[in-house]
Amino acid sequence: MSILKELNTPIFNAESTRNIPSLENYTITIIKDSLSKTNISLIDFIKCFKIKEVNCRLTSVSGWSVRAIWQGIVWQDFINFIKPGNYSYVIFESYGGYSTTVYKEDLDNPRIIIAIKVAGELLEEAYGGPIRMVIPNLWGYKSCKWLHKIIFSNEYIKGYWENIGYDDRGLIKASKIFDVNSKTYIDIGDGEVLD
Repeated sequence: MSILKELNTPIFNAESTRNIPSLENYTITIIKDSLSKTNISLIDFIKCFKIKEVNCRLTSVSGWSVRAIWQGIVWQDFINFIKPGNYSYVIFESYGGYSTTVYKEDLDNPRIIIAIKVAGELLEEAYGGPIRMVIPNLWGYKSCKWLHKIIFSNEYIKGYWENIGYDDRGLIKASKIFDVNSKTYIDIGDGEVLD
């Protein structure tokens, strides 16, 4: 049981994703431009990188935040490895069809991670396992679960929540949130929750 489940972290599955492939059958697609598309098994993808850990919060626009130690591929290591060239946005898509687009400048944070574990345990499917984004400086709807495609683009395409009125940038705004770790409400400012 992961720390997320132990803490009773809320579970969201907007697109009702089911039938996530097993680790052995899971693939990742990376599209750098119209001429460069790579399909790779998740197992081979993970082997390309040194697994690192990041201590950060995942903060939901629905009013909660959880701090955990996430293990996986630090976003900047991924960028240095694939060298995507010119782009303004990154579109993340899940196995269930969920998508969200993130501005390039919002991905310039050393704590962004393509997570495969949390607190040393494999990510549970309910929380986006076997692989998900964790983008601590943006609202949680930008942290795509069941990550299937990473698309580099110069065009902003509205994702699932953005299409129904959520902010395109997803920047965290000052509010009162429930801290899942301490089970108390805390006031947060604009930007990443660092406390």
